[in-house]
Amino acid sequence: MTEEVWMGYLVDHCTNYTVVQSPFVLGEERVFGADSDATTLSVAAILHRLQHDAIASVAVPDGIDADTVSTACNVHVWDEESEAGPEWDLLLSEEAIIVLARPGADVEISVMDIAVEVDRPFNEAILTAWEMELNTLHVSQGAYVSQAQYVEAASPRLSLSGQIGANGPVWPPRYSAHGPVNGNGVHKLTPNGHVLSWTTLSAAGSPSEFSLRAPLLGGVSTVLLELTDGPNGVFLIVDDEEPELSMDAPMELVVRRIYAQEGFIRYGLKARPMSA
Repeated sequence: MTEEVWMGYLVDHCTNYTVVQSPFVLGEERVFGADSDATTLSVAAILHRLQHDAIASVAVPDGIDADTVSTACNVHVWDEESEAGPEWDLLLSEEAIIVLARPGADVEISVMDIAVEVDRPFNEAILTAWEMELNTLHVSQGAYVSQAQYVEAASPRLSLSGQIGANGPVWPPRYSAHGPVNGNGVHKLTPNGHVLSWTTLSAAGSPSEFSLRAPLLGGVSTVLLELTDGPNGVFLIVDDEEPELSMDAPMELVVRRIYAQEGFIRYGLKARPMSA
């Protein structure tokens, strides 16, 4: 058994299972961070396990976005109509805890030493804001992205897959009606880089997609990263941490909630300090 911090979460890695817990607590209960949920914890659990084992298929229960898990991790989601059973199961907890286990494995939820107490009024306000965003009638007054557009572009963005261009990797991929614009093939980029620049928009100046949560978060922060493999990209900073940014600071990219619209959560990559 090994315990570590992975993508901003607490991970307990064992031979037949992986437990991922939120570092945040309310009283004695583990709770999700401001932009985390069962889906983002599941992605972290699978990506951690993939460092040690191949995953042919995983059973994903209701309450976890199976498409996001499959896209971000490049794993097959088990179908009940399949002849063989799943190689791994994702298991939900009543708290902010996810278990990825081999079928029939005996799982022990360890007590982690790290516990970051959250402010109850803030936690309740964030949950309420997300509920309002998830209302099927809620539509951004800014740059509208339909569910179909999001799904079409989700794969390269969630999995950080680029093209192999004449001058190196290109991300995100460039396409036209005739196929790739800048190159061919698929190149999986390393999910980290260093800071070139950053900015924080005030709550009043934040895009309307974030109008319900930006006042609670003190605005919306973004960072321009030069990725380890070459391309540059602009990413939101994780909502549940307050990193001290500086030039050339190393950052990693993790899957988090971006915003919700029309009853559908848009997930994407956000940046967080590698040392945290």
